[in-house]
Amino acid sequence: MERFLRIVRQPFAAPPLVRGWQRAVPVLLAIGTICVLGGLTIIWAARLTVAYPVYVSELGAEGAPTAGMFRIALLLIAAGGFSIASASGHVRSRVRLLDRWAPALSLGVAALCFVIASQVTCTANCPVPLADPRSTGQDLAHTVSAVLGFAAACFAMLQVAFAARLPRVARFSLASCVAVAVITIVGGMLAIVHVATDVGAWLELIGTTVAIAWIAVYSLALVRTPLRSEEPATAQ
Repeated sequence: MERFLRIVRQPFAAPPLVRGWQRAVPVLLAIGTICVLGGLTIIWAARLTVAYPVYVSELGAEGAPTAGMFRIALLLIAAGGFSIASASGHVRSRVRLLDRWAPALSLGVAALCFVIASQVTCTANCPVPLADPRSTGQDLAHTVSAVLGFAAACFAMLQVAFAARLPRVARFSLASCVAVAVITIVGGMLAIVHVATDVGAWLELIGTTVAIAWIAVYSLALVRTPLRSEEPATAQ
């Protein structure tokens, strides 16, 4: 059990595994970057085909002409997230409270949530779960998976913001975490209260763009980071 917990906290950190992954890491990072940027491009392409403001999830709603593009985009983002997570197990936060597990695990959880959200899409017009009587269990499942995905991604950003050996991306990670959290929360609240939903739709798209862009920037930063374990976390 102790060995398992060590692996979860710091995957790929053991020297033999690190040496085995050294050649694979650049390939995984390249694939991951291409996938997440490809997914983001498809989301924007789908959004630009709609003449009125819609929330990102509405692009994949049942019956929407962009539903196929939406599923492909989320699957690409999830595949990219898994790829980058697999290549970043050596990254650790230097803050004890953020070091319960590696950022790679948070990113992997986010990717898994996006897979679920891509397959369990919302119903027509994406009624807000619980707040809208038209909502169904399917809408609830999609919303929960999407929210958890964003939450896991934000936590990964926060962990990376305090990673000892990633100064180039640390400030960007912290700024992205705050931006994504604030923007998506405000956008979600506007959807719940049915006020300025056109603004809320754009806010959600911007928040999604920032989150995906962060994954790509993080991946590019890892290319120049030596593949070795971070130093142990210090008490804060």
